[in-house]
Amino acid sequence: MASRPVVLALGSQQPAKRAAVERIAPLFWLDWQLVPLHVPSSIPEQPLSDEETALGALERAQNARRVVDADFGIGIESGVAPGPFGRLYVVSWAVVVDRDGHTGIGGAERFPLPEAVAERVLAGLDLARAIATVLGSRVSPEGGTIAVLSGGRRERSDMLAVALLHALIDLERQIGTLQVTRSSAAPGGR
Repeated sequence: MASRPVVLALGSQQPAKRAAVERIAPLFWLDWQLVPLHVPSSIPEQPLSDEETALGALERAQNARRVVDADFGIGIESGVAPGPFGRLYVVSWAVVVDRDGHTGIGGAERFPLPEAVAERVLAGLDLARAIATVLGSRVSPEGGTIAVLSGGRRERSDMLAVALLHALIDLERQIGTLQVTRSSAAPGGR
């Protein structure tokens, strides 16, 4: 029986999210295929908590997996959340779901926003517009907020890759292996 690659459905077409999957997938599979999709989630455009952000990642993972009957659905979401010392932090969560509904979740490190940016986000501006208003800088989809605030020392895909790595490790711990076995009777089998 000829094998086919493990199909990974990503609930986004953003370049930084694709780059994160392309960086981490080879750590788990030799033969894999990425299918980036635009799928909806019910969360606001600017998530304001860890819960909202992680829920958005979960919904995107579930929706993407279903659309193409993938082996794994991946959702990656960034948002902001309150944290230590009364500051507002940028957060990133990744969720991976398999065909059986098992769910792995992982987060990346968080970093604080400048107070003036945080105030504008809490007043209703999305993060990119708040950065542009306060700092006069454009937030690129590839570099993200971290590239602006770190002076280019860090890229968004770096952080998203960490979140995805953590989610895949969490899922692997739950089910034992992320290797996909196929039979003609199994969903997606040949």
